[in-house]
Amino acid sequence: MKLQNIFRVAVLIAGMAFYSCSSDEPDTSKSVITTGNTEKNEFDRWLDENFVKPYNIDFKYRYEDIEGDYDYYLVPARYDDAITMAHLVKYLCVETYNEVAGTDFTCSYFPKMFFTVGEWEYNNNHSIVLGTSEGGRKIFLAGLNYLQRYIKSETLLNEFYFKTIHHEFVHVLNQKKSIPTAFQAVTSDAYVAGMWNQEPYNTGYLTRGFVSDYAQESFGEDFAEVMSIYITNTPKAWDEKLKLAGDEGKSLILTKLDIVREYLAENFHVDIDELRDVLQRRQADVVAGNVDLSDITVK
Repeated sequence: MKLQNIFRVAVLIAGMAFYSCSSDEPDTSKSVITTGNTEKNEFDRWLDENFVKPYNIDFKYRYEDIEGDYDYYLVPARYDDAITMAHLVKYLCVETYNEVAGTDFTCSYFPKMFFTVGEWEYNNNHSIVLGTSEGGRKIFLAGLNYLQRYIKSETLLNEFYFKTIHHEFVHVLNQKKSIPTAFQAVTSDAYVAGMWNQEPYNTGYLTRGFVSDYAQESFGEDFAEVMSIYITNTPKAWDEKLKLAGDEGKSLILTKLDIVREYLAENFHVDIDELRDVLQRRQADVVAGNVDLSDITVK
């Protein structure tokens, strides 16, 4: 791992040297690194109108080292990819919750900061960090520089980005209202902490009553995985998971889903099935190219 880190730094330095010799002048209006007081560009003004003013959400796309984790090597998100992601967050997350639960819900509970970077965070156990939430107010979202690879696939967009956002939002809600003890008891003796992606736990998890391998990490991650995977999967894909789970696994998963459904309805007046229907429709719009993901005209 140490040698890999040294190599990555060497490549970065070489790249910087190469570009410093270029005759092209940098476009300072599109800087993705914060260097103090930065004059607002067209994208900043669009973010003000679409995130800050209506929701008090700060979408940070310029690199700020203080917002990242010093244990990882991070790089800024590319400007155009940051624009695309801002549109996607608005359409697939903010406006989805608006449609289902109302703007008061979104304004009250949706995280007040997004901090985005271009690369994933790589762990020693061969896993990568796609995103995290902090204190109910901030979502860290990684890997934006790979976004164009996945933009035409609902499955891949969810796998690498949007399941993560919905997952992290569940953690935010859990800080407002605790996870029911009944959920914790369904598979209480089957959580394996950091061993979730290692043998034998990286296979057969559905039959043990978990919707993903990561759900085995803890009951908190399990709860967030049940909701996020349920709403980001089509009914057909969800039913296929249940079929693979077998009778016992299916029963455990559906018991967990019922608890999540009741939790959202009682505490936040959110119908999880309506949420899934709305999100599925919006995801299909994105993949079909029916949503403009580049326009930053302030209207």
